[in-house]
Order: sequence, then C-alpha cells, then structure tokens
Amino acid sequence: MVDANMKRLKPIDYKILFELVKNSKISDRKLSKKIGVSQPTVTRRRAGLEREKLVDYTAIPNFEKLGFEIMAFTYATWKHEAHTTERVSDAKSFLSKHPNIIFVSTGRGFGMDRMFISLHRDYTDYAEFMKELKDEWGKFVTNSDTFMVSLKSDNILRNLTFKYLENYMEKERTVKK
Repeated sequence: MVDANMKRLKPIDYKILFELVKNSKISDRKLSKKIGVSQPTVTRRRAGLEREKLVDYTAIPNFEKLGFEIMAFTYATWKHEAHTTERVSDAKSFLSKHPNIIFVSTGRGFGMDRMFISLHRDYTDYAEFMKELKDEWGKFVTNSDTFMVSLKSDNILRNLTFKYLENYMEKERTVKK
C-alpha cells in the first residue's frame, strides 16, 4: 500500500537508497562521490528519505554468535472474533514483553493469516515461549505451525542481510521504467 502523502521518489533518491542498503554506515561525503552529486544534496535527500520513513538504520547481528540457536517462523490462523481493537492492544502489550519476536504481520499462505519470526537461545527457551504464547493466545487461534531454523547449521547458504537486495531493487526499478 502506497502512502498518499509520500512524495514521489526521484532517481537520485533511488541511488541513495540502493547505496544505503549496501552500506548504511556510509558518510554523506563518500555517498556523494559514489553517486556523483554534491554532499549537501545527499544530506538533504537522505534527510527526506528518513523523514518519509523510507530508510531506517539497524544492524543485523550474527544471531548464532550472540547465543541464539533457533530462528522460528510461526504461522497461525486467527478466529474472526479475535480481530478487535482490544486484541490489538493486548498483542502490542505481549510484544513489548517479548523483544525476541523480531517481525509480526498479517498475510496469507499455508492456510494461515498471521506470522511472526522469533529468536530463541535453545529448544527449551523456544518450548517455554510457545507454552506462554498458547496460554495467552490459544483461545484465539484455530491453527498454527512453526518452521524452525537452526542458526548453528553449517547449511546456511546466506546469512540474514539486506546487502544483496540492492541488485534486485535496481533491476526491478529499471524494468518498471
């Protein structure tokens, strides 16, 4: 969904975004040299992208090195009566108590309409978390399933990062012109 209040991006904005996806720590001075515009232009355009919430800065750590063993992708189907303002408020409260839940959204797939991604130190931590989740939210859920990823696996072909996304974004933007 596109925000009607959001300004239309210019080619320079895309160039800045693509470079920030690759390296969000790049200085405006280096960025200006890389894309061939003045540093004040980059500073002004970058500030606009931040104001419009098109760019946000965060580090994506190596979760396994931080002691997390499991990344869980949990899918659920909610009962229709669970869609209330009160439930949204309760969900926000629950999320505030669980910073290990790193993404939550509605959606569609696998016959489910909700999903979240969570991190866990080990299977015991995961099991305790799921018990708490079921105790608090089980009455609103008709179906759920989880896909667990071992962060200690030697079969991870690409760690979670967005640096590869720049090529895809540039290609998509070029195709749509």
